[in-house]
Amino acid sequence: MLTGIAVTQMREGDQLIDVVARAAGDERARISALADINIHTGSGRYVPLAQLAKISYELEEPVIARRNRLPTVTVRADIRDGMQAPAATARIDPLLDPLRERLPPGFRIEAGGATEESAKGENSIKAVMPLMLVSVITLLMIQLQNVGRMLLVLLTAPLGLIGVAAALLIFQVPFGFVANLGVIALSGMIMRNSVILVDQIEQDRKAGMPPWEAIVGSTVRRFRPIMLTAAASILAMIPLTRSVFWGPMAVAIMGGLIVATLLTLLFLPALYAACYRISPAAARDHGASG
Repeated sequence: MLTGIAVTQMREGDQLIDVVARAAGDERARISALADINIHTGSGRYVPLAQLAKISYELEEPVIARRNRLPTVTVRADIRDGMQAPAATARIDPLLDPLRERLPPGFRIEAGGATEESAKGENSIKAVMPLMLVSVITLLMIQLQNVGRMLLVLLTAPLGLIGVAAALLIFQVPFGFVANLGVIALSGMIMRNSVILVDQIEQDRKAGMPPWEAIVGSTVRRFRPIMLTAAASILAMIPLTRSVFWGPMAVAIMGGLIVATLLTLLFLPALYAACYRISPAAARDHGASG
């Protein structure tokens, strides 16, 4: 209505001239005319702009807003309750593609606010990820004192991704920065359970138990402590699921911990037996020779 929009083009000689549709001059200068503009709402109805905003003349400081040293026009908006900024941005961004195509050279549209801060947070996590991995491997080596057992524990960490993906899909929660933090925390919880189980197996073997009996017995004895610890962690996350900000992290931890705990108690003993070539037949032969 004010600046107008090019609706078509006309040819004059060898030049194409835009035909711009906009309100008449007197209408553009009157606030009352601006207040009568019909705005399309999310429910499909049209309402006058005056019902959605307060329109008045205001003095403006002669300042050119800049962002990263570039002249910028900032459009701010709130999102509805129950929706996160990354999800809203993902829905809005494709709708802006036609507008991007019509922008003159040198102009662009960028998303800021919470979405931009989430991207910065993810980049900061990626920067320290190598140091984190080195620290985790070092601590596991100090505890387990064996490369093979350390690798067994590390291999259980990705098991939680199965539950994370399923939980996020069921609860319709986006995988954003906060959910990523939950996955990182979940990996530590899974490896903690694996260290407990592997260490128990090693203690039983050093005590003189046959390898196969040590694996089975350790898994049975550690089943209840591991399951109760996981259940306590899952129940502690329930209040956070209703939070818009912390909800994705809670859902990721809950879903991943449920699946990973069950898989760890099955996968880790089987992997341990396969890596060290331990079988029931060997246990029977050991018992017969004894």
